[in-house]
Amino acid sequence: MHGLPHPARALRHICVSAVEPGHISAGFLAVRALTVLPGQPDSIDLTEIPMPSPADGALLVRALALGLCGTDREIIAGEYGVAPPGETRLVLGHESLGEIVEAPPGSSFTAGDFVVGIVRRPDPLPCPACAAGQWDMCLNDGYTERGIKARNGYGSEWFRLEPDFAVKVECALGELGVLLEPASVLAKAWDHVDRIAHRAPFWKPRTVLVTGAGPIGLLAALMGAQRQLDVHVLDRARDGLKPDLVRDLGATYHAGDPGSFKADIAIECTGAVPVIADAMTRLAPAGILCLAGVTPAGRRIEFDIGTFNRTMVLDNDVVFGSVNANRTHYESAARSLAAADRHWLSRLITRRLPLSRWREAFEHRDDDIKVVIDFVS
Repeated sequence: MHGLPHPARALRHICVSAVEPGHISAGFLAVRALTVLPGQPDSIDLTEIPMPSPADGALLVRALALGLCGTDREIIAGEYGVAPPGETRLVLGHESLGEIVEAPPGSSFTAGDFVVGIVRRPDPLPCPACAAGQWDMCLNDGYTERGIKARNGYGSEWFRLEPDFAVKVECALGELGVLLEPASVLAKAWDHVDRIAHRAPFWKPRTVLVTGAGPIGLLAALMGAQRQLDVHVLDRARDGLKPDLVRDLGATYHAGDPGSFKADIAIECTGAVPVIADAMTRLAPAGILCLAGVTPAGRRIEFDIGTFNRTMVLDNDVVFGSVNANRTHYESAARSLAAADRHWLSRLITRRLPLSRWREAFEHRDDDIKVVIDFVS
């Protein structure tokens, strides 16, 4: 696979900054950043923006890597995205990994720490959820999101973070820390599955169905395997890296119809309407289905809602949606990644490209799992 790093490179230690912290502000007036004009298709460009202001956060961070996902591509396509107030362009990127260069005393962070920036910020009112630190459950749509909604992202050579929205990553994890943001989404999904499971203390799940073997699906499968559950992953690929990654977890891979298989827990990660409909029919009694993929509006199929409702009611099944994550989920995800096999994680990153080749990074390739822009090569 083009650009796939040797595992040793993916795990290299680069914890000590080569930059003199005291000279940052004076030495850099502008930095390179990937920016878009929200709502204007194909407006992405590598532009220069001012060095981030201390008003944006007390932690000055040098970007190491940026993970790309479908959300970024949808923003590039002009489907959504909002620039910060008073600005026309939005700095893209929400899957960050950086190294702290400047940190205030007493912040619990020091120069050389690896950090990931939390994506969402609470609404200013705040709503009851945001006031409780659960901004991922914001009730009034007043939140902002780095690289997505009304707040610049992490796709620049330097960015700033508020200490309360920075999550420390184990240095031993190295560049694989860029997987933390997508992993946090699954940590939340599993957290909510666990909370729903408490409705019936006698219920002991054994089987998990994950639909989709992209990065979200594979991280969902990883967390299921870490819980020592019988994990099954459904995807279209019939050979190659995806089946191998699933099997290396000790899980079962299904290319196509898994037959009569029923799951105690299902995590739907594709957003594909036929797959969603199928997943809703594959729950065992008292089963739980988490919808973690986002579907564009207007996708329709014929669906027997009567049979679905009858089964849901008589079997006490639960279907719920989950998106984003709060700090507790980032911290849980960091523990999951730290406990995972490093070589297995490194294989999720199928292409790593320098910032100078950013256009290639956004090209879709069928064998992609996770594509990363490397800011230090």
